[in-house]
Amino acid sequence: MSDYEFEQQGLLPADLRESYAVIYAPRRQRQRYPENTVQVVATEQEALAQADAEKNMFAARVCGPFRSSEGFKLYYLVRWLGE
Repeated sequence: MSDYEFEQQGLLPADLRESYAVIYAPRRQRQRYPENTVQVVATEQEALAQADAEKNMFAARVCGPFRSSEGFKLYYLVRWLGE
């Protein structure tokens, strides 16, 4: 789903956009990741260059951050890159 579709459905505030990131993910089963496991980067190439599967660091496209009901900031996985 695109940013526009998220905005139209009221799921994504207009000031938040998708970003490229490197995520520390020992298990890639989640759809949301806490802020301390996500490193936002400028480009897809930068995310792919910093990815290291041996260290459980994976390139991804994310949306966020959003504040959870517990007060944590979360990023939502849009898709994994380089697969």
